Amino acid sequence: MRYIADNDLHIHSFLSSCSRCEEQTPENILKYAENNGLKTVCLTDHMWDSRVEGASKWYSPQTFEHISASLPLPKKDGIRFLFGCETDLSRDLTLGISREVMEKVDFIIIPTTHMHMGGFTVKGDENAEERAKLWSDRFDAVLDMDLPFHKVGVAHLTCPLIYREHYLDVLKCIPENEYHRLFCKAADKGIGIELNFNSLRLSEAEAEIELLPYKIAKEEGCKFYFGSDAHSPAGFDRAKENFENIITLLDLKEEDKFII
Repeated sequence: MRYIADNDLHIHSFLSSCSRCEEQTPENILKYAENNGLKTVCLTDHMWDSRVEGASKWYSPQTFEHISASLPLPKKDGIRFLFGCETDLSRDLTLGISREVMEKVDFIIIPTTHMHMGGFTVKGDENAEERAKLWSDRFDAVLDMDLPFHKVGVAHLTCPLIYREHYLDVLKCIPENEYHRLFCKAADKGIGIELNFNSLRLSEAEAEIELLPYKIAKEEGCKFYFGSDAHSPAGFDRAKENFENIITLLDLKEEDKFII
């Protein structure tokens, strides 16, 4: 059975510092879910736990207490509206969430590819080959952590934040056997693999590069969820269309779905 595009587990509200859009409220997120036939959505505002040292200046105000201002979330029959967070992985591989907060959220997103935060997540002057190694090392580090993987997702593994307009060059530097090793490990751990790349704008050549890791992840038995990573209502405009196109491109089935 074809994968049913009934989830979006990566959504921000105005509480994320990169949003600040007054219209990006839990109520409007719930309306988006209702209008698009989604059965599960998750609020994942950026968060660095105040119990964990090492927050950047940008992350410091975005504590668990700060994002908890969204609670209680609105409800609608037939829709699971989960409360999660998007934390981060610093340059020294510190994860910005404590065990205490892990137990309080429904879902934890970890972006290993936030390589645009020079000085915090990376040095900032790395070339494509060096970033390819960081791509592997940072993903590996998360998989080696003691985490509740049944409610953890690794975010946007092929996003431009890796190296802006040169991000595909980074992906080309990652050997296929390394993809196989990492995704075999990911499948064993049970971590969710996020799908949120913009498949609607890719050329045939670009799609070949960007789809490869996900094809290998599927081959290794990984489970997938969708994430619009929306920071404003405009981020929802073609999200469902993009999800459906990704399902077609990867030939995803219901058995490939990550379920919290």
